[in-house]
Amino acid sequence: MPRNESPAAKAAPKQRGRLKQIAQVFQETRKADASTVPFMLLGLLAPIAVAVPLTWLAFDSPWYGLFIGLMIGILVAMFILARKAESAAYSRIAGQKGAALAAMGSIRRGWNVEQEPCALDARSQEMLFRASGRAGVALVSESSTGGAMRLLEKEGKRLERLLPNVPVHKIIVGDDKDKGEVPLPKLAAHMTRMKPVLTKEEAAAVAKRLQAMPNPIRQAIPKGIDPTRARPNRKAMRGR
Repeated sequence: MPRNESPAAKAAPKQRGRLKQIAQVFQETRKADASTVPFMLLGLLAPIAVAVPLTWLAFDSPWYGLFIGLMIGILVAMFILARKAESAAYSRIAGQKGAALAAMGSIRRGWNVEQEPCALDARSQEMLFRASGRAGVALVSESSTGGAMRLLEKEGKRLERLLPNVPVHKIIVGDDKDKGEVPLPKLAAHMTRMKPVLTKEEAAAVAKRLQAMPNPIRQAIPKGIDPTRARPNRKAMRGR
């Protein structure tokens, strides 16, 4: 009869897989951003440099500070790696169709993000993405071109007619702050900070109403365009 594996034996492959994943993220991030290694080293060594003298003075021994500083340094280095990996992932998808949807997909709570475009301009092939939550409805455009802006205004007016008491937020992804554009890496945070004005029940009703609405994109899709391909690249967002 086969022997039952111990919990430690079962956890070992998962641990190795996690370490392998971290190593892959590190390699990809290091290639995309050369400052990753220096910042991680700084984050690792700085706590040690602070903790060792303090514990030496307090306890007449550097070992406490070395241990504490090392633990804190590892956490700081991992935090830096996570932020650098996130920035590298956004850099890889910036300018691609569906990049805004990928950024919206990183929102943990508060918004119901639709996984397909809600509107499409047949001529310019610009797309709009939509999410609903307690802050209302968010329409997200990936550019500020003429076709994209016309599409944004048209869809915004349509929603305002269909949902007269629900705020409709028009968001343009871009780097021009003077025009009120939101940088792609800050899109999720921008939406998360929006003030809630609906109750949970009202937000759920709005989401159901949006799902029940006919999607005009199905009637406007030209040949050769598949809106489902605008789904986010999950591997790119994870740094793989």
